[in-house]
Amino acid sequence: MKRSRIKICGLTRPEDVQASVDAGTDALGFVFYTESPRAVTPRLMPPLMARIPAFVQTVGLFVNPEPEWVEEVCASVPLDLLQFHGDEPPEFCERFGKPYIKAIRVRPGLDLLQYCDTYASARGMLLDAYHPDLWGGSGKSFDWSLIPENCSLPVILSGGLNALNVGEAIRAVRPFAVDVSSGVEISKGIKDASRIEAFINGVWKS
Repeated sequence: MKRSRIKICGLTRPEDVQASVDAGTDALGFVFYTESPRAVTPRLMPPLMARIPAFVQTVGLFVNPEPEWVEEVCASVPLDLLQFHGDEPPEFCERFGKPYIKAIRVRPGLDLLQYCDTYASARGMLLDAYHPDLWGGSGKSFDWSLIPENCSLPVILSGGLNALNVGEAIRAVRPFAVDVSSGVEISKGIKDASRIEAFINGVWKS
């Protein structure tokens, strides 16, 4: 059986990028949302990008951005994929000429199949825990049984994942990929190499 892909998100330090790469991650996420404690800017990116080898994807995360900000970031940072974590409509997500994934904060009553149809041009649907005041990174999980089995887009599971529960999550959901941020941190934006390695080992063993 194919294993779930792995994305480590909210990276802010070169050594954390290196630890993620060394442990075997598939993708690295960088937050271009100034309200986030994990936020980075294009000016901070060169030493982070210098640690990324071939075949590890770079993902830029945005939350309800102005189009000019996305364009500025894309012009100076070689991102492979965009991640939109706000209320961006599909027309907005598509306008930058790069593949994208769309994040959805899951709660009871939400029609995820309709979301998949609406964002049919996305490369995947990232499912995160709903929080009324946060757009992600809450460290909370959600009821995985709310995820329908017949989603038309690849499912990227996020929300409260860590080394202790990622195996259970993969066995329950069988997602295309898993996404972790707070679950491998010492503090917000500061990752821990041993937690990263334990998380990735948990995915590989599931």
